[in-house]
Amino acid sequence: MKPEIRSTTVLVVRRGGRVVMAADGQVTMKETVVKHGAHKLRRLYNGQVLAGFAGAAADAFTLFERFETKLKDAAGNVTRAAVELTKDWRTDRMLRRLEALLLVADRDKIFLLSGSGDVIEPDHDTMAIGSGGNFAYAAARALLLHSDLDARRITEAAMRLAGEMCIYTNAELQFEELPSQP
Repeated sequence: MKPEIRSTTVLVVRRGGRVVMAADGQVTMKETVVKHGAHKLRRLYNGQVLAGFAGAAADAFTLFERFETKLKDAAGNVTRAAVELTKDWRTDRMLRRLEALLLVADRDKIFLLSGSGDVIEPDHDTMAIGSGGNFAYAAARALLLHSDLDARRITEAAMRLAGEMCIYTNAELQFEELPSQP
């Protein structure tokens, strides 16, 4: 019997030309926390694209590699790379078995990618995945609407709130950022 692994909150926020992605570090098997400082974020395509995963780590590493290959093939076009990866993910026999979600972003686009063929671009400048994703997303949306905080501070506050509310999310946060262009 395969153990049920619950882990992760990954959030991305875009504001003022900056893009910030954050993830917590917790990995849980059943009722036990087995790791506090897992790294769930990557910078891809010469640091121009951020990616984060929720789900099985080995599956996510495979998807990171595939997505980076698609980015290179698409000359950095995140939309095209996202669509191409998702087509492969849905149709390839090996990839179909992968259990993960990807959140990817560049300065202009944010996408949630899944193996069921989803390439979802949010209506707003934030998106989240994982067990605490809904908490982080709601907090980030409220802060985007009702504060002047920058992208980093919104991301930090929303992730801390998710960590307080979701038992599968901790406060060991990692951040990656795309600064605004001059």
